[in-house]
Amino acid sequence: MSQHDLCTCVIDALEKYFRDLDGEKPAAIYDMVLRSVEKPMLEVVLAKAGGNQTLAADMLGINRNTLRKKLNEHQLL
Repeated sequence: MSQHDLCTCVIDALEKYFRDLDGEKPAAIYDMVLRSVEKPMLEVVLAKAGGNQTLAADMLGINRNTLRKKLNEHQLL
């Protein structure tokens, strides 16, 4: 999957979100999108890294401590 494909998925999901609002006011979209994407991303990358958090952090381009914080937030530890 290319970056373009991922962008298309996000656009499609947001368009569906707005269609499904049915007149309701949208709220906290930024946090909703990040929560929806971050956990599965962490799960997949950690699995691809064989559970090695240092390698997963390198793959993600973040500090290992930041990764551990995010894993804790998503109850993945």
